[in-house]
Amino acid sequence: MERILVVGVTGAGKSTLAQTLSRRLGLPYHEMDALYFNGPDWAINNNLAEDVSTLTAGPRWIIDSYGYPEVRELLWDRADTVIWLDYPKRVIMPRVLRRSFRRTITREVLFGGNRETWRDWLSREHPAWWAWSQHGARRREVGRRVHDPRFAPLHTLRFAHPDETAAWLASV
Repeated sequence: MERILVVGVTGAGKSTLAQTLSRRLGLPYHEMDALYFNGPDWAINNNLAEDVSTLTAGPRWIIDSYGYPEVRELLWDRADTVIWLDYPKRVIMPRVLRRSFRRTITREVLFGGNRETWRDWLSREHPAWWAWSQHGARRREVGRRVHDPRFAPLHTLRFAHPDETAAWLASV
């Protein structure tokens, strides 16, 4: 486990797990959303592919993302391990709702200096809407990838509940 992707839907806990593993394994951690959103008004990084290519050319890293379309193949080709947080909606939705509510109330600064706002809650791009609407499709897509012969060399760990993840993490 030297080049790790932590995958799952919005709210699964990818960033939290990746940060913890980064500390335990001494791997450089890269937050994909911070790489993707690099300015006010949720501006998108036009150099994302180059930035991710540079980061993943190194021998050791951990990234908390299934991968935006521009870099998805690159990430999956260069990883040696995929940790899949395959949690049901009943686990994901309370997490993402609590997180977004906290971020909105506290005006927490996010990627590129952005913040979640009350108005954002009405958008289909809001994390709560995104987690709900993308859950099934993301689960199917990750399932296809982990069974794809191209990615057979990847060591894949799939956790169906946070308790399973916690038990594994305790052994790392």
